Amino acid sequence: MGNVWDERPAKLTGFKLLSFDVYSTLIDEKAGMFTGLRPLLSRLPTPNPYINDKVHTLSAFQAFEWSIQRSRPTLRYNELLPLAYKAFAASLSLPEPSEQEAHDFGSQIGSWPAFPDTVPALKALKKHYKLVILSNIDNDSIARTIAGPLADVEFEAVFTAQEIGSYKPDLKNFRYLVEGVKRELNVEKGEILHTAQSLTADLVSAKTMGLTSIWIDREKQEKKMQELKEQLNFTWRFGTMGEMAEAVDKEFQEMKSG
Repeated sequence: MGNVWDERPAKLTGFKLLSFDVYSTLIDEKAGMFTGLRPLLSRLPTPNPYINDKVHTLSAFQAFEWSIQRSRPTLRYNELLPLAYKAFAASLSLPEPSEQEAHDFGSQIGSWPAFPDTVPALKALKKHYKLVILSNIDNDSIARTIAGPLADVEFEAVFTAQEIGSYKPDLKNFRYLVEGVKRELNVEKGEILHTAQSLTADLVSAKTMGLTSIWIDREKQEKKMQELKEQLNFTWRFGTMGEMAEAVDKEFQEMKSG
């Protein structure tokens, strides 16, 4: 567990609700996305830096994804991904993929795998908190994810970019979260603990919104964290959801025994 980031005393036992980013926090988005790009990558001449370098490839691909998110914030994510797929193919000087191939790439989201620690951690956390999703996703894809790799977990509410009409880091999404859990679950802003892997999409905005947050640093992004340090104020840092669940259980047990 990382050190408390700010000077406010805070305990993991002091919250009623965990809000989650899903893809890259709970779901291994990069593994799923890289697998989905293999039809394109297989057409590249060898040797080529994209074929076996997941980090390099996804960095290039996601530049197109994020550009479309900014320019077309109301476009559903499963419709956005095929456009990014085609733009990425063009950047590689490959022939334009068929409509079916691009569509198939965008429809794979629900099959992206959960990290091994995700479901056991969420089941443990469910004993202590309400669980809510705040995701840059469309309704169909999140429904397939919840029915598939997250099938054993119950969420009290699900808020999507499609429903909200914008993509994180837009503060509109976080205001929607705060207002939604107050309206639907009678939970106040100060009782929310936002949990995410993405510094730029989630934790910078969490600080701006005054939300207490946890960073799930699955990719060991110390350098990026230092670059954004003045824009961040997460209170805890864990390497996995499993580590977070262990720390939560420990605090609740100490509270009961104390």
